[in-house]
Amino acid sequence: MLRVIPLGGLGEIGLNMMVCEAADAMLVVDAGLMFPEDHMLGVDFVIPDMSFVRLNRHRLKGLVLTHAHEDHIGALPFLLKDLHVPVFGTAFTLGLVRQKLAEFEIPVPAGLHLITPGQPLALDPFRIDFIRVGHSVVDGVGLAIHTPEGLLVHTGDFKISPGAAGGMSTDLNAFARCGERGVLALMSDSTNIERDGATLPDAQIGETLARIAARSPGRIIVYLQLPAGSEVSIELVSELPDERVLIITTGSQGEPMSALARMAAGTHKQIKIKKGDTVVLSSKFIPGNERAITRIIDNLYRRGAEVVYEKISDVHASGHAFRDELRLMINLTRPRYFIPIHGEYRHLVLHGRLAQETGIDRERVLLVENGQVIEFENGAARLQGCVGTGRVLIDGKGVGDVGRAVLKERRMLSEEGFVAVTLAFDEATGIIVYGPEILSKGFVFETETGHLLQDAHCVVLEVVEELPPETPHRIDRIRTRLQTELRQYFFYTIGRRPVILPFVMEV
Repeated sequence: MLRVIPLGGLGEIGLNMMVCEAADAMLVVDAGLMFPEDHMLGVDFVIPDMSFVRLNRHRLKGLVLTHAHEDHIGALPFLLKDLHVPVFGTAFTLGLVRQKLAEFEIPVPAGLHLITPGQPLALDPFRIDFIRVGHSVVDGVGLAIHTPEGLLVHTGDFKISPGAAGGMSTDLNAFARCGERGVLALMSDSTNIERDGATLPDAQIGETLARIAARSPGRIIVYLQLPAGSEVSIELVSELPDERVLIITTGSQGEPMSALARMAAGTHKQIKIKKGDTVVLSSKFIPGNERAITRIIDNLYRRGAEVVYEKISDVHASGHAFRDELRLMINLTRPRYFIPIHGEYRHLVLHGRLAQETGIDRERVLLVENGQVIEFENGAARLQGCVGTGRVLIDGKGVGDVGRAVLKERRMLSEEGFVAVTLAFDEATGIIVYGPEILSKGFVFETETGHLLQDAHCVVLEVVEELPPETPHRIDRIRTRLQTELRQYFFYTIGRRPVILPFVMEV
């Protein structure tokens, strides 16, 4: 029996991680992260719950990486902290993995192992052929996984872009050969299923960028590969004529502390945006980043720059296949079963419908979400239960210690602010010896808190008077009453619900 279990990446963008099990052996494909959603205040990033892999570590043969993007390799340090498993990837992918693991100071006792398209990898009972695919990062591969039950094809992230530079185009012949041998199941990237047609050729983007550069009167600020022999120190930029300067910078997704964000805000130490500058964002607006990106664009315009971005010019070629390319992948591989992966649930549904349009029977299109188990036996597939999965939030050095309760508190603090009340009682007499001191943050402007906080003092003292020193559990009851009475008071007077933090103690 063969089991395929997605632990992340189905029903969401990011967190890509897939498990294959056969003959008491386990293979993992990718271990990615996702960036926090709007409600995840203060969270740095999110990784999949990898408990299932840890529980089955004795069966784990290896971890195979399809390419070097964070949504496919970003969770590796957290998995390898306590798991000794060989990691397999292409040269560029392993180069970035080494740097990432060095940052986390994590050794890999089982090693990082180089794979190359055309050279199969044996991890008994699996044999994996690596197929070159084009994407928005070099050295990406799809996987043809030979199992006791049949051939699985995992496309990884891909697009079909003929004539891509450096031999980075998708090897359609290799996928077609898989189809000729017979494919039990195709797992295919669903990210751009909503986009009709095909992705723009890389060469067309190059021509567009060349035209923009030719007509720009001053400096050009862009994010591209750096041509060899054309680098100059940032300290010498001011000594060159503007029309000879092209600055490669980070910040195309609106990252708050990136170089481009600081340029747009006027806080970059060396580069000041001025009239005549051209800023090119050769990237797609990632969902969730739109407001941050448009804020930077607005600030760049305010400083006199001309800004070129995807919505107004063809300066970005997507790394994910559009509908025509996805249809071609299905036709080339001719799978018995089709499993859409890498996308939110609507993407999976639409990709499944496209598979049906190409002739795959509806009952052989498997719409699954994270944790659902697909079993293959004697050429037939079925959904058979679930394993534990989910999301683990990373905040600083904390792993999984931020949950719903903490996020709720952060949201409440961000929306209404807080009011802290400090009181100290004499332990023997029960008389107030300090306070009440009331401090508010994020609640109302300091110049407007006068009467509110003065009246709040009265509310605090009334609560204390109603609970005399002989009251059982007096301190705990004062804390509870202060939260209730102050919450009601502030809502009645100003219509807000700040978080009430009572600090009540005996000395």
